[in-house]
Amino acid sequence: MQVYSSHVVGYKDGFLLMADGDSILYDDGREKGFEEMLDDSDVEDMFNMPYDRQASVPAYLADAGRSRCEQLFKNMYGRSAKEVQKRMEVVDWFGQKIRFSTTNGCADSLRAVAHEIAAHVELLPYMRQSSSFYWRTVREAKRQSAHSYGIAIDICTDYSNYWLWSNPRAKETDRIGYENRIPMSIVEIFERHGFIWGGRWYHYDTMHFEFRPEILLCS
Repeated sequence: MQVYSSHVVGYKDGFLLMADGDSILYDDGREKGFEEMLDDSDVEDMFNMPYDRQASVPAYLADAGRSRCEQLFKNMYGRSAKEVQKRMEVVDWFGQKIRFSTTNGCADSLRAVAHEIAAHVELLPYMRQSSSFYWRTVREAKRQSAHSYGIAIDICTDYSNYWLWSNPRAKETDRIGYENRIPMSIVEIFERHGFIWGGRWYHYDTMHFEFRPEILLCS
């Protein structure tokens, strides 16, 4: 309610009350395994893991932010690619035009990130070949990617590491090593403006930044 106040307008009898009259169950009361929590997340599941900004290497299965309640996100950002695109605008991004959601101030937050990074010439090479909106499911899963909602940006793949690139046969609960080449100064700038970083996930996705102020508020 604090970070999405224009959409979540109340809470009653275990339900979030949405501005459009919809209601969303906060906690379905089910005990879920790791993968089920990702694929069938309620709102409570989104806060199941802490977003640890201190750890240099994420703890086993610490993936705060990978769980998204689809009913909530579709209510706020759009239930289809067409709906999402109606709520987007172009953000100037280091020579690129990036489409990003205007909902919840996402596009303005990305502009604030760009303004701050622009003052650091040494960080500019990491901003090349960035991408954002793409209505799709998560790789090897049925749930929507955060890119579907226009709230996530992937920065330069030349400097990026992704858990399945390095471990192509790994399953979600397998033990894997950690890799990262993104400077922490970039991460800190994004986090100051409401974005979480996929490099803080055990299932690391170091190019990925996602507007999730509710996760940062609870970290």
